[in-house]
Amino acid sequence: MPSYRDFIKRVTQGRADVVIGKRGVVEEVLREIDSRLKVKGVVKVRVLRSALEVTGMDRRGIAVYVAERLGAMLVDVRGRTFILYKPKRSRFSSMMKG
Repeated sequence: MPSYRDFIKRVTQGRADVVIGKRGVVEEVLREIDSRLKVKGVVKVRVLRSALEVTGMDRRGIAVYVAERLGAMLVDVRGRTFILYKPKRSRFSSMMKG
């Protein structure tokens, strides 16, 4: 079973999964990031300069905002790219809670 570090290493070296564009952090983008987190557990997000201008936030501010909204852990911020981690829920753990 791949470890947390293996996931991060793989995502860090690859291309961004989601791009936050000129419309900024909108619900559609948050839904897309959340759906990819549910499938993969780790998502790399790139923020365009236009998104920084539209939102009025800096790159770290956007990363923290997205992480808090989705209940994910902010792993790393490098330039205008950040990585989010959210462990996938197994069927067994969800059955035990419900």
